[in-house]
Amino acid sequence: RIRSMTNDLGRRLKEAPPSTPVAITGLDSVPEAGDQFMVFEDDGKAKTIASHRAMKKRETELKKNQVSLDDLFNQIKEGEIKDLNLIIKADVQGSAEALKSSIEKIHVEGVRVRIIHTGVGAINESDVTLASASNAIIVGFNVRPVANAKAMAEQEKVEIRLHSIIYKVIEEIENALKGMLEPVYEEKVIGQVEVRQIFKVSKVGTIAGCYVMEGKITRDSGVRVIRDGIVIYEGKLDSLKRFKDDAREVSQGYECGLTIKNYNDIKEGDVLEAFVMETVKQ
Repeated sequence: RIRSMTNDLGRRLKEAPPSTPVAITGLDSVPEAGDQFMVFEDDGKAKTIASHRAMKKRETELKKNQVSLDDLFNQIKEGEIKDLNLIIKADVQGSAEALKSSIEKIHVEGVRVRIIHTGVGAINESDVTLASASNAIIVGFNVRPVANAKAMAEQEKVEIRLHSIIYKVIEEIENALKGMLEPVYEEKVIGQVEVRQIFKVSKVGTIAGCYVMEGKITRDSGVRVIRDGIVIYEGKLDSLKRFKDDAREVSQGYECGLTIKNYNDIKEGDVLEAFVMETVKQ
């Protein structure tokens, strides 16, 4: 509730029309520059709307910040998540220790697992509270969440993964950790093609009549134009045909026609090197 309001001349005001600069007192907290104020005659209505907006803001922040195994790769691209925090709950102490020991042996360069709590028994509200505060995932082994904990996890956007086989847990976590790493690509040359004839076609550009000398060329491969041993252009195919039909690939010993995206300076005798980028297993 506003206690006092003064204008730029220091005079106290009872109300302020549009475009009037004022200084006010009575706020419970310091607003940010650019914050907008909504004015209500009824104090109760103002509190209700403020409470609702605060809850919506908290839900949005939780949804944005909470981690899950399914979206770890996206989060690592957008931020800097390098740790996977886990809470382990199991049916008996032996299972909890065995699971903890197996998880701690997982090694994926660049990321790590941090087990912040292990326990025995059903997943409860305390587990969910800890997971929410530490941005962790709860792993349940032969246990289930109690009703209140399940509802709370849904509200707090805490992920609970339930398993009954240890190797399945390890497999899932390893996949999540590998997904946290940026993929590494390696180039693989798949073929060489000789340009034997050139056709100039209006609205299409330069069509190269070619012969596949080695390997193959595919519709989605990258190409380098090599002239007298020098790479003069690198790009992507715009089309690949066998006679008049579109082709997905053309192998060694066969002829084809092709166009290169945004490039028309192809000449007879040029060699096209076809290549693809493959993901390196980490």
